[in-house]
Amino acid sequence: MYMSVAKAVQSPQLISIDAAYEGQRIDNFLLTRLKGVPKSHIYKVLRKGEVRVNKGRIKPEYRLRPGDMVRIPPIQVSETPPKPSAGGRIVELIAKSVIYEDKGLIIINKPSGIAVHGGSGVSYGVIEALRVARPDAPHLELVHRLDRDTSGCLMIAKKRSVLRSLHELLRGEKGIDKRYLALVKGKWRGGKKMVDAALARNQIRSGERVVRVTEEGKSSASVFVPHTVFVEASLMEVRPLTGRTHQIRVHAAWLEHPVAGDEKYGDAEFNRRMTGLGLKRLFLHAWRLEFELPETGQKISVSAPLSDDLQQVIARLSGTRGEAAS
Repeated sequence: MYMSVAKAVQSPQLISIDAAYEGQRIDNFLLTRLKGVPKSHIYKVLRKGEVRVNKGRIKPEYRLRPGDMVRIPPIQVSETPPKPSAGGRIVELIAKSVIYEDKGLIIINKPSGIAVHGGSGVSYGVIEALRVARPDAPHLELVHRLDRDTSGCLMIAKKRSVLRSLHELLRGEKGIDKRYLALVKGKWRGGKKMVDAALARNQIRSGERVVRVTEEGKSSASVFVPHTVFVEASLMEVRPLTGRTHQIRVHAAWLEHPVAGDEKYGDAEFNRRMTGLGLKRLFLHAWRLEFELPETGQKISVSAPLSDDLQQVIARLSGTRGEAAS
């Protein structure tokens, strides 16, 4: 038995995928459809090849296509699907973090320290908490991701059509204009700077998996623009032109201006000095999003203010609160 509350064995299912689910990962499709089944068990049946698409085995990252036939094996399910272990405080915090909403999209100002989804030792994340807060919205899906310690604008689609449109924008040349605020080490010299340095994931450094700049990596580009330059640190506006893992953090470190509070790629001494100014987290914030929905032509421009603790660090660096970015 997979959980103490399991009551029934679900019969095998054969599901024909229509256009509404085009592009959705099979693991996310199953997680949404199989309420009450532990995530670990869903990944287990995927690994064992018990879930078939068009009679063949598939990996969890397989993206569905219209016309696919998905076979789901008999699975023990709960009569009353348990809610994720996101406590009431987290659910309330995420619910209060909404800064934009329409019929197809929610944008929240994600707090630092909360993962966007459960997994890898994290039992819950933003999407699980939001699903608890919005039980009447059955199709909530993450449009993109932010690192656990990064705060700011995070998009959640309420409709599959909106999810597909935003994924097209993220893959296309026009794309989504994403701007971050990052406090980096040192006094920035010069103005706008384009960084075009390929990145590779899962490189090993002292037994730890990291992202590194290497010619063998994937093309990665970021634009750094100084916002406010202080004596020993600089507040930068950063626009990532690609969406690689840890891209801004690695590019900043490669420029010898690592992000404040970055324990993986940062400078330990600089981090200690910033801790003395009250910094208790990574100073990287997804500040602004601007894009136009292809289907409707609707233009969306949303900004998320810096949290009070980051504003206070800026105020201590500048000597006045008036210079803090928002």
